[in-house]
Amino acid sequence: MEFNVLGFTADMERVYTALVGMPRCTAAELADACAMAAPAAGKLLSGLVRDGLAVRSAGRPPRFSAAAPDVAVGALITEREQQLGEARALVQRLIETHREATRISHPDMAAELLTDREDISKAVHRLTTGARREVCAFDRPPYVDRPGSNLDAQLERQRTGVAHRVIYDREAVAWPGRLQGDIVPSVRAGEQARMRPELPLKLVISDSSAAIIPFSLAPGGQSAAYLIHPSPMLVALQSLFEAQWERAIPLGESGPASAEPGQPDAETRTLVSLLASGLTDAAIARTQGWSARTTQRRIHRVMTELGASTRFQTGLAAARRGWL
Repeated sequence: MEFNVLGFTADMERVYTALVGMPRCTAAELADACAMAAPAAGKLLSGLVRDGLAVRSAGRPPRFSAAAPDVAVGALITEREQQLGEARALVQRLIETHREATRISHPDMAAELLTDREDISKAVHRLTTGARREVCAFDRPPYVDRPGSNLDAQLERQRTGVAHRVIYDREAVAWPGRLQGDIVPSVRAGEQARMRPELPLKLVISDSSAAIIPFSLAPGGQSAAYLIHPSPMLVALQSLFEAQWERAIPLGESGPASAEPGQPDAETRTLVSLLASGLTDAAIARTQGWSARTTQRRIHRVMTELGASTRFQTGLAAARRGWL
């Protein structure tokens, strides 16, 4: 039975299917074709006419034809899809109500497991848009949403005075187009950005009142996450962020702005930061939009200016001069 999802009984489906191939038939003719009693066929035909699935012509005896399936059945499918959409929306509201009621009834519950990518995305959105003072984050792959997809919303929050402190690992900075298309605009708008060669996890903390971390960083692990409520676990995550923040390399704005005497320009400062974070020449070229040859030439020039022969020495020399 194919139409049961639309509310058809087996007999209704049998009569309608037969009627599609027998236009202008009588109830008796249809009853014979369906091997059922004429009164039963007549009752089913009346129901099909009432539901807009068949039409009845005047005359004695009356004759019946099926309405065009793409119109009649298509309308039923559209109606059922709408009902299913409303049901899904109701279930989502009930899930959120249940989750909040459970948390309130168990105020000591430290973590809440989210097992749906959409729920995770919505939770991150609630944390970031609900922040009134500060958002702190570890940014590294893998991602639930495309990196930079919330740039406009973040810039708006920063304009309203919400501070953003973000630590990026080198894979996040090396993500194609990420530096110039997302990180630099955020920094120009007031984001405090720093880099670490590698971060231990992904993390978002909102106003020191809630946080979210992935269940795992393994492939597919981002499809589950923990929503952390006020608890010793949240305090530990805040401490972890501050410890990484102290060790991270500041990532300044990249651009043509002129430098003060004795200090590098913004472009050189960013290049030194990228070198110190451990990015390869190829990754630096991608993030800066340079050719391989241009990248090597600029790296060599910076290392020569700092009197360094290795990247490690470059980072130390830059730090001593206050370039990082």
